Amino acid sequence: MAKISPGEFLRQVRAEAAKIYWPSRQETVTTAIFVGIMMLLLAFFFLGIDTVFGSVVRWLLSLA
Repeated sequence: MAKISPGEFLRQVRAEAAKIYWPSRQETVTTAIFVGIMMLLLAFFFLGIDTVFGSVVRWLLSLA
């Protein structure tokens, strides 16, 4: 691996940092709301699945 000077390293870092895309406030808020909605939907889905499986297991154990 070739060694580079500190000055060249800093120029490369600045060039890479200039490529960063920062989302706007509106994009950030929209994404956060979407994530919150999906989190709630998945929480209720897994609550339902857990309730169904729990009921099935209780029913199977009551047969014994």
